[in-house]
Amino acid sequence: MWLSDPRVQQVGRGLDRSEDRLRSVSGVMGSMLSAMEMSRQVVRSSKFRHVFGQPAKADQCYEDVRVSQTTWDSGFCAVNPKFVALICEASGGGAFLVLPLGKTGRVDKNVPTVCGHTAPVLDIAWCPHNDNVIASGSEDCTVMVWEIPDGGLTLPLREPVVTLEGHTKRVGIVAWHPTAQNILLSAGCDNVILVWDVGTGAAVLTLGPDVHPDTIYSVDWSRDGALICTSCRDKRVRIIEPRKGTIVAEKDRPHEGTRPVHAVFVSEGKILTTGFSRMSERQVALWDTKHLEEPLSLQELDTSSGVLLPFFDPDTNIVYLCGKGDSSIRYFEITSEAPFLHYLSMFSSKESQRGMGYMPKRGLEVNKCEIARFYKLHERKCEPIAMTVPRKSDLFQEDLYPPTAGPDPALTAEEWLGGQDAGPLLISLKDGYVPPKSRELRVNRGLDSTRRRAAPEASGTPSSDAVSRLEEEIKKLQTTVQELQKRLDRLEETVQAK
Repeated sequence: MWLSDPRVQQVGRGLDRSEDRLRSVSGVMGSMLSAMEMSRQVVRSSKFRHVFGQPAKADQCYEDVRVSQTTWDSGFCAVNPKFVALICEASGGGAFLVLPLGKTGRVDKNVPTVCGHTAPVLDIAWCPHNDNVIASGSEDCTVMVWEIPDGGLTLPLREPVVTLEGHTKRVGIVAWHPTAQNILLSAGCDNVILVWDVGTGAAVLTLGPDVHPDTIYSVDWSRDGALICTSCRDKRVRIIEPRKGTIVAEKDRPHEGTRPVHAVFVSEGKILTTGFSRMSERQVALWDTKHLEEPLSLQELDTSSGVLLPFFDPDTNIVYLCGKGDSSIRYFEITSEAPFLHYLSMFSSKESQRGMGYMPKRGLEVNKCEIARFYKLHERKCEPIAMTVPRKSDLFQEDLYPPTAGPDPALTAEEWLGGQDAGPLLISLKDGYVPPKSRELRVNRGLDSTRRRAAPEASGTPSSDAVSRLEEEIKKLQTTVQELQKRLDRLEETVQAK
């Protein structure tokens, strides 16, 4: 009978509601605990998790430089431990500016430039084995190799060490071999890749339009220089053995979008690509070169329109993505376990970038735990940005700086062309980097057929034809002098007679 009492029923309903609340609270607590467990699994232990970007102060920037307005997807900037070079606006041809690294501040408007091209310069690249040598590709269809004196230019530089002629359309990509001396690659809008031996001025390898039927967007050497990785307008990424001219692996449509794709080699036989989805979202993907059917990792980033330029650091396995027109630099760490590509962080600033240069590891300040340095091009300024791992100690951090690629080549051009491969010769940065003495770039011009034709006249022993021509000229001059002397004598006689 007491169960029918309204007060008892009310108490029972209250108990039921309390039980429901307890269940919901326990459910929330359970989901929170599972989320915490998942977060513990997601938050990965990495010494690069807290890498941050630090832009240089105003007096450490290069002010009042006129960065090129040309529309082309290259970095427009190249840096090494001695110089910073950037493609600049030039009237009546193509030019780029080369400044000593320490010459910061406002750049004089009359500063001398490298101005030998007859059309805009599209790409520049410093030689990894000689910090005074730089190559440039231009809309004038030529590649030129220049030697910059220590201390920089005092006069405009118009004469290259060697001019490499072979492309029939503009040259948009130049890339030095990472380990072989004097080997330079160039790619043009004629859909041809030429590999040059700069020491002889001759094209030693050619990959014609049968390999790339359309415009080549990017070319990257593998770490030992045995292979190249290319991306093309036909929406294919290819891995090529350049000495045999064979395609080792190929991937059709790594990204579904129509915008340009860029591809670079990364660690352990992998390649990284940047591109666009069908909905024009920017993407980054990691691929195993032996299994290109599916990506190891594919991440969508944003809906910006700028093409992402990847820069890979093999010492830290970090890849940096810089978009032209962006105001940020994203960076990811690549590991050997799934999910393979880990987002670290992003450096952001207010102003967009027109181009980007990347300093080799031997040019960094190791006592400040600087693991990368970029040179961001604004419209009228070049701004260094240091990527730093926060550490309290000023001592050398061996885990951040394993032995890195040094300035000495591992192979000669002949050895590489003969089939040999070798990784870079490594150096330690523990005691700081001491640059070697300047090396002169020697070009054996006698092996260049165009110069060989002119060699007899330039030599110390003239040919018999040249001697006979000179004798005839001398006889004619002697006859002319005798006639003039006779006329002079007649004039004198006439004057005396008057």
